[in-house]
Amino acid sequence: MPKQIIHSDKAPKSLAGYSQAVKAGGFIFVSGQGPFDASGNVVGETIQEQTRQCLNNVQAILAAAHSSMDKVVSATFILAEESDFPGMNEEWGRWFPKEPPARQGAKLPIRPKGMKVSIAVIAEA
Repeated sequence: MPKQIIHSDKAPKSLAGYSQAVKAGGFIFVSGQGPFDASGNVVGETIQEQTRQCLNNVQAILAAAHSSMDKVVSATFILAEESDFPGMNEEWGRWFPKEPPARQGAKLPIRPKGMKVSIAVIAEA
């Protein structure tokens, strides 16, 4: 099965060198999504607002690949500040109230454009 590059105009354009997502082997691999709108502007000042925007972007990309949030099997989140974990986790729970995906977290080494969080996922196609 060949790989397919996925793109959504409802999510920020990818920077040179990576795709928003790649569909391969029955899965969709969504690149880390920051809290940016389709124009590249940061959305929200709180960690909850920024997490919501990241997940909105993921949702738009999955929709472009004919998948959905309920098919997410794994996620990686990266936070600028460890102290933002409770707020990120609060918003996360609204998106995944039942059968949440496997998840891993890390600390964001840099903060481009005031970004507090980035989220990447793997979903079933």
